[in-house]
Amino acid sequence: MSTTAWIVIAIIAAAVVIAAILYFTQTRRSRGLRKQFGPEYDRTVRESDTRREAEAELERRSERVSQLQIRPLSADDRDRFAGEWRAVQTRFVDDPAAAVADADALIGDVMQTRGYPVGDFEQRAADISVDHPDVVSNYREAHRLAMLNARGEASTEDLRRSMVHYRSLFDDLLGEQLPTPVAGTDGETAHA
Repeated sequence: MSTTAWIVIAIIAAAVVIAAILYFTQTRRSRGLRKQFGPEYDRTVRESDTRREAEAELERRSERVSQLQIRPLSADDRDRFAGEWRAVQTRFVDDPAAAVADADALIGDVMQTRGYPVGDFEQRAADISVDHPDVVSNYREAHRLAMLNARGEASTEDLRRSMVHYRSLFDDLLGEQLPTPVAGTDGETAHA
């Protein structure tokens, strides 16, 4: 074989090795992001033009949140917020619409106390998705239902579901489960 043939073979072999390295690096990156973000990974991929674009977005979120001073709640803050949540849930029985608005505001207060910026909703949801990927979809749905409520278009069942969704995020942000009830639309008590 000529020297030129050997050079061509070496270049092809190098290209194959580089392609394999890139493939395995990308696969590992995708697997890591899927593990970190759970269902939020799939949602972001669906809403993006390409998987690469979605993964870049998720990495930007992680980088942004890593720069924040996120902290756990103190025992006093946790107790105070738990008491406020119980009051919001109790209010649901008499005034579901106001209780949902209060729940949304309380989530914002908890997030702010933990160190999350509380700008626009989409940024809050993106920030929450980094550390709380299993409940960010609940937050999005609760917020969607709260927006229906603000326009006067939410049914009592929508409001109850919103409270349940807010509750899952609230529990995750507090780091504990609080066994307090939410009244259902049929007058019976349902745990949120």
